[in-house]
Amino acid sequence: MYKILETRKLAGNIYEMVVEAPRVAKHCLPGQFIIVKLDETSERVPLTICDYNREKGTITIVFQPIGASTHKYEFLKAGDSFMDFVGPLGQPSDLCTDPLEEVKKKKILFVAGGVGTAPVYPQAKWLHEHGIDCDVIIGAKTKNLVILEEEMKKVAANVYVTTDDGSYGRSGMVTKVIDDLIDVEGKEYDHCVAIGPMIMMKFCCLTTKKHNLHTVVSMNPIMVDGTGMCGACRLVVGDEVKFACVDGPEFDGHLVDFDAAMKRATMYKTDEGRALLKEQEGETHHGGCGQCGGDK
Repeated sequence: MYKILETRKLAGNIYEMVVEAPRVAKHCLPGQFIIVKLDETSERVPLTICDYNREKGTITIVFQPIGASTHKYEFLKAGDSFMDFVGPLGQPSDLCTDPLEEVKKKKILFVAGGVGTAPVYPQAKWLHEHGIDCDVIIGAKTKNLVILEEEMKKVAANVYVTTDDGSYGRSGMVTKVIDDLIDVEGKEYDHCVAIGPMIMMKFCCLTTKKHNLHTVVSMNPIMVDGTGMCGACRLVVGDEVKFACVDGPEFDGHLVDFDAAMKRATMYKTDEGRALLKEQEGETHHGGCGQCGGDK
């Protein structure tokens, strides 16, 4: 069992938990995720790692109640436990695995939309710990949905908050802030990481492409099973079939076919849609767990 040490409501219906998971905390890196299961009858839910403390052996997760299982998480409190807490899964961020001297040369911009702020935070924190500055755009629909602003200010050189309705910070979409920073304020970047809803990441990539700004996106919104076995997170990146949970979750955003991924995610929600996808995609429908060789 994995004990919940702390819980808090970040904003709106967004919650944070600190969970005791020493082995995960020992090995994880920013960009990776875990799978939690509350009890024997609950579904397995993939959640990105928002923070970790290797000394204390803790992992911080952030979630929004959407399905039946995550709605149960809303009522958990310190002292309760998860039956399973598996990880770290997925591939770490390239920023944490590329040669440090090369990363130090980059001018980095993060674009965080909604709950996507949670997986942006550990990357910005990792850079800060290694003496690397970054700028962060935090976007939300309205003021009461902005999360982790103060935490982000401690690890980023500059934090720009924008709300769709103009109730806090700048007014407008994150794409407008990208344009303003580059075109109006004269900022220069050569690496962007955008994490948030699929539609937000799509338009971020359209915006950064015109600025010739290399952009990485996290495809964790389309993950279901988290091991590659269900085929939910199959996507096309360039000319290749990839699976967000085992090959990612981060990919070159300018190569991701967002329209196909969003359409596929909608189809996957029904039995008929899953059956059709399996028939259409044949052997590429799922990629196996990526570890046991069962996909070979």
